[in-house]
Formats: sequence, C-alpha cells, structure tokens
Amino acid sequence: MRIDGRHLWKALGLAGAVGVAATGALAVRAERQRRAYTPDEVRDQLHTRFARAAADAESRPTVDLISVRPTVRQRLSRLLRRH
Repeated sequence: MRIDGRHLWKALGLAGAVGVAATGALAVRAERQRRAYTPDEVRDQLHTRFARAAADAESRPTVDLISVRPTVRQRLSRLLRRH
C-alpha cells in the first residue's frame, strides 16, 4: 500500500491532536491532585521542605574566598581605558 502526501499529513495532524489531548488530560490530572490538598497540608509541606533545605545548607562546607591580583593584561587594559 502506497502512502501519498495527503494521507501522511492527515496522519501527522491526527497524531498531533492526540498529543495535545493527552497533554491536556495530564495537566487536568495534575491540577486535580494539586487542589486535593488543604491549605494546612500545603503549609506543613512547605515548612518541612524549608526545614530540610535549611539543614542541608548548614551541613555544607564553607569556602573562604581570597583576593586575586589582576593579571598584567588586565591592569594594562584598565589603564588604557582610563586614558
């Protein structure tokens, strides 16, 4: 069976429509799940996430920064820009 251009475009259009419908269905499902939480549950989850993130930030090692002297090229460039 030979597929001509019209049938190919129809198949691509149908596949695109199915993709849009599937994406819409997933978006509606996610929105329904998101709205299923009460405000107190959302607040508790946010507090839990914040406490976990704060604990992770405290456990990370700190790095002391040192000053780096500009290179000769950078110093010359700065001098030439001034004049």
